[in-house]
Amino acid sequence: MVTPSGGKLWNLKYRFEGKEKKLSFGVYPDISLAEARQRREQARSLLANGVDPSATRKAQKVAETQETETFEVIAREWHEKFAPFWAASHAGKIIRRFELYVFPWIGSKPIKSITPQELLSVLRRIEAKGILETAHRTQQNCGRVFRHAVATGRAERDPSGDLRGALPPANGKHMATITDPEEIGGLLRAIAGYQGSIVTRCALRLAPLVFVRPENYERQSGRKLTLTPWSGESRQKR
Repeated sequence: MVTPSGGKLWNLKYRFEGKEKKLSFGVYPDISLAEARQRREQARSLLANGVDPSATRKAQKVAETQETETFEVIAREWHEKFAPFWAASHAGKIIRRFELYVFPWIGSKPIKSITPQELLSVLRRIEAKGILETAHRTQQNCGRVFRHAVATGRAERDPSGDLRGALPPANGKHMATITDPEEIGGLLRAIAGYQGSIVTRCALRLAPLVFVRPENYERQSGRKLTLTPWSGESRQKR
């Protein structure tokens, strides 16, 4: 593209998920024709694997690297792709977890070269801080990044799968049932205002309308609860 002032820019127009986009490769003659063509082919390779080159470019800038296949670049690319489907607080926690506990150790490594032992070393550091639940969530998030890399042709396998059982279980805390009518009202209003993914919204709104744990009802009442599949009406049997 030649600007009105005479500047010459290398741009690539492309379509991704039905939208036209443009990617800049730099200024001519600082970027030669051969180098521009090389960058174009890299972008086309990403597109062929279902990856938006613009998302990868943004991730590279944040990671301050020219490499396109490091763990940090692909993790940020994955995060940008799926963050619109999450609540903002959830998306923020995930990227902050990566920045604190993962990127400093394996962020700059090519994702296909990361071994289960290297990933376990990252998780052990979190475990040593006494935050086991965070370690488990970090393992799950890393697994999703590796699977994204596999799906886009930049890794061969997910090494997090080899670490099942490597971390001790986190001590879960059971949440008490809400019985106060005012608190239940607050819960229902919070559910109505939730703006996360459509699947989660539907599940949350459906939950108060059905018996999520029918065995509790049966144990306390001595009656069996069944649902007629064609109408959704419930009936009790002695």
